[in-house]
Amino acid sequence: MAGPMGPKGIKGGPKAKNAKGTVVRLFKFLFKYYKVYLVIVAICIVLSAISGTVSSLFINRLVLIITEGLKLGYSAIYGKLLRIILLMVGFYVVGVVSSFIYSRLMAIVTQGFLNKMRQNLFGSMQTLPIKYFDTNTHGDIMSHYTNDIDTLRQLISQSIPQLFSSVLTIVALLSYMLYLSVWMTLLVFLAVFAMTMVTKKVGGNSAKYFVKQQKSIGAVEGYIEEMMNGQKVVKAFCYEEESEKAFDKLNEQLFSDAESANKFANILMPIMNNIGNILYVLIAFVGGLLILFGVPNLSFSAQAISVAVVVPFLNMTRQFTMSISQVSQQINAVVMAMAGTERIFELMDESPEVDDGYVTLVNANEDENGNITESQVRTGLWAWKHPHSDGTVSYTRLAGDVVLSDVDFGYVPEKIVLHNIDIYAEPGQKIAFVGATGAGKTTITNLINRFYDIADGKIRYDGININKIKKADLRRSLSIVLQDVNLFTGTVMENIRYGRLDATDEECIAAAKLANAHGFIEMLPEGYNTVLTGDGSGLSQGQRQLISIARAAVADPPVMILDEATSSIDTRTEAIVQKGMDRLMQGRTVFVIAHRLSTVQNSDVIMVLDGGRIIERGNHSKLIEQKGTYYQLYTGAFEME
Repeated sequence: MAGPMGPKGIKGGPKAKNAKGTVVRLFKFLFKYYKVYLVIVAICIVLSAISGTVSSLFINRLVLIITEGLKLGYSAIYGKLLRIILLMVGFYVVGVVSSFIYSRLMAIVTQGFLNKMRQNLFGSMQTLPIKYFDTNTHGDIMSHYTNDIDTLRQLISQSIPQLFSSVLTIVALLSYMLYLSVWMTLLVFLAVFAMTMVTKKVGGNSAKYFVKQQKSIGAVEGYIEEMMNGQKVVKAFCYEEESEKAFDKLNEQLFSDAESANKFANILMPIMNNIGNILYVLIAFVGGLLILFGVPNLSFSAQAISVAVVVPFLNMTRQFTMSISQVSQQINAVVMAMAGTERIFELMDESPEVDDGYVTLVNANEDENGNITESQVRTGLWAWKHPHSDGTVSYTRLAGDVVLSDVDFGYVPEKIVLHNIDIYAEPGQKIAFVGATGAGKTTITNLINRFYDIADGKIRYDGININKIKKADLRRSLSIVLQDVNLFTGTVMENIRYGRLDATDEECIAAAKLANAHGFIEMLPEGYNTVLTGDGSGLSQGQRQLISIARAAVADPPVMILDEATSSIDTRTEAIVQKGMDRLMQGRTVFVIAHRLSTVQNSDVIMVLDGGRIIERGNHSKLIEQKGTYYQLYTGAFEME
């Protein structure tokens, strides 16, 4: 059983605790992989922005040339007019080509960025401890890959280029406005101040609710995923109405957050447009007054205020307000993307599963004197490779000797659920745990796998403290068959090979035969090459369980954990599955969590748990003689649940 995969993307960096940190981290990610592309895109956007603003300059020149033509005759200005028109065409061609290039490059950058972001996100998720998945709904985790990633797509492909282009246009227009007329530019600055105040007020409120909206989407998707998985239970207990009420409550919260976010977002654009319209009228009115009264123009161009100044200034005012409106329009997308990106980085920054182990599992050879040496090829014999502080290395044969000494554990520090657990499992023994739900049976097996770490005590595996063993190697030496079977999309052969990725087809078939699964697999439409989908929905529960047993068998571990593996199947199917498990258990150390006491009668040791403590231990005969809790469970005086 392989250990957790490492992330393939970039991990680390400053945690995204605020918008500034999120933006910095986002751009670091972008520039790491797409620096050249982004430089070319920036150049193209600059050229596109310049080509879009020079129209006002040409209008100014055209009006001056035409005014000159009215005085000197059109033949005198024909050459100048032709040159200015050709220049305009040239600039617009450059703008169109630049826009085309940066649009194509941004498509490459966007999809490549999302690809690497998903890789990074999935790789980080693979390093997380089981606790994270036990405490977060799967639907909420999925929303990171769907909704949150989609907000990033809009940010990278549209919002960032548009913002950059609009800001450049605004700067260029303001510069040229100052060049033409300081008086009228002062009016523009007043409008900019008003727009900034509106954006800050309205946009700030919008941002707050967009963050809430993303969290509400995750909650809704988490609930939907939960209801889809539990639909049989919902219908069996006629819970449809109650589940709908619970969904409506979550959905109403999403509606409230989304309404508030979009309410502020949607009023921003009309306000900006109206401020722009008012500014346009004011510029026309003030410009007319300046011309009428011959007010001296404070400008860098030394042009007197005239139609040649006011007309292009009006055109620039329209462009300016449109650019401001585009910036405000993109603020909504940026705010939503920041909320999504924050959530993505939060998942990436979750503390990974800690692994301080240094003892590894290796292929080994053993000579006639019992000396063990490491092998570079698979030998069928495994050993623990234990490096020591003095530079020496010792090898311990993997036997399956598991000892828990005075173990305490709590899922949270303030609540201990296991108390003073002592278990001694010798190689080849079958240890059974029985007890009511919540007694601590599954928790013990989780500790052996190191899905969780103990609060106190010791767990030793072949005499080695499991804290010293690398988790991936520890889990590779164990195999587990769960009550809830997980089959993955792929062929039956691939699902069996999941237990050991280097297993040959012959080894997988041998494992299926051992698990008593070969017969029904051969009857499938494509045999071992039959593709399973929907968690093996076309198979019966017993068939799915047999494949999971074959998966455990191909791993060929010395230690097996059977967690109520037959509890969800009928008695007839259980006999078939039990036969497969009996074959699998031969010669291995086996921990069995029992649902039916009849399945554990042949165990070497039966542990009876209650309230996180072992209250009885012994074989079946001994415990029956004691006439304690096990006897009462077995005879039906007590119920398991």
